[in-house]
Amino acid sequence: MATVLGWVLFGLALMLSIGLHELGHLLPAKRFGVRVSQYMIGFGPTLWSRKKGETEFGVKAIPLGGYIRMIGMFPPNPKGVVDLESLSRTQRLIESLRADSLAEIHEGEENRAFYNLTVPKKLIIMSGGPLTNLMLSTLLFAVAFTVIGNPVLTTRIASVVACVPTTDNPQGLLSTDGQCHGSPATAARVAGMVPGDVLLSVDSRPINSWSDLSTAVGHRGGLQTDVTYRSGATTVARRVTISTLTEDVLDAAGQPTGKKSTRGFLGVSPQLTYERQSSGYVLPQVGSMIVDAAKSLGQFPAQVFATGSNLLDSKPRNPNGPVSIVGIGQMTGQIASAPDESLKSKTRDFLILIASVNLFLFVFNVIPILPLDGGHVAGALYEGLRRVVARVLKRPRPGPADTAKMWPLAYVITLLLIAMSIVTVLADIFKPIG
Repeated sequence: MATVLGWVLFGLALMLSIGLHELGHLLPAKRFGVRVSQYMIGFGPTLWSRKKGETEFGVKAIPLGGYIRMIGMFPPNPKGVVDLESLSRTQRLIESLRADSLAEIHEGEENRAFYNLTVPKKLIIMSGGPLTNLMLSTLLFAVAFTVIGNPVLTTRIASVVACVPTTDNPQGLLSTDGQCHGSPATAARVAGMVPGDVLLSVDSRPINSWSDLSTAVGHRGGLQTDVTYRSGATTVARRVTISTLTEDVLDAAGQPTGKKSTRGFLGVSPQLTYERQSSGYVLPQVGSMIVDAAKSLGQFPAQVFATGSNLLDSKPRNPNGPVSIVGIGQMTGQIASAPDESLKSKTRDFLILIASVNLFLFVFNVIPILPLDGGHVAGALYEGLRRVVARVLKRPRPGPADTAKMWPLAYVITLLLIAMSIVTVLADIFKPIG
């Protein structure tokens, strides 16, 4: 039930994110007088729609994005009427798009066409969607960081592992008779530690943070060591032999290399606390994440290709590879159904996941290629640059940028995006990331 709830919450959050993105386009477009004939969340067949004023609002079947339909996205051909028979197939496609765009303009509406707007107004409309996602992402990160806080490991014990974990008993559980079989009891159990106790020192080293414990016991496997902890109001000192834990050595992708390593092992896990961050913490973190997201996006095609190849072999999937909305939905379900996580932890994880989705939508949509918003922004900037140059050189003012010429490439980009989406969806279905 919790998993289903996680999927439902993710679906609602995704639709809200897409809807607000399109609202970021819609409101300035209407403010500047452009007629918007459609406002749609999703693509494909229409599930529901209702017309309000001159705009049809609706929801479509495939929740992979959304759009608003503004009249006059493409300007008339500056050469006037052209003979379609004399044009190449690509040129005919461009003229067909141009004709469809112009056909939406009713008589007397020429001044409401998008192509007739000033450059600043075009920039405001086309950047409104991505900037809305950025603001929503920043708000969600701010709530996660400053209201809930960042998780910090404490020196208070959350649980005690009874037996030294082995391949046959990776959780270190007791047998049905209450004894350890196949491995010795952990040093923590021998010392009498229980959840709620607080570690004070190991080998005479003060334990002020969880990392102090790792440093203190890491090289003391098999050695007798003084351990001091507080149990209630009592300080307890014990001399125990630190357990030795044998583990697989993992590669960069988190997969076993076949090699083994050993380390000292006390046998306790820490309790978490949450430290609220200041408001000044948020923007630098968001800025750093934008840079990281942009770098990841540059590697995205290669990662998708590797993921597609991985579908055809028996190797485990790279946990750091790309995921689709199916994979993100799976993660949300896992967050909601995690049995050992508190409501605070689940809420924070969910907020960060949705904030990350919105951050990706911002970075992805500002790529300067059509059909993305960044392609229209680039067209408006090019138009403005041409007009500045013309003004400096005292030449006639150029007309609107002819973004219709970019659409043959836009179709290729769209097909590539669809193909990459299919690959990641298949990977999330047949080799999901846990």
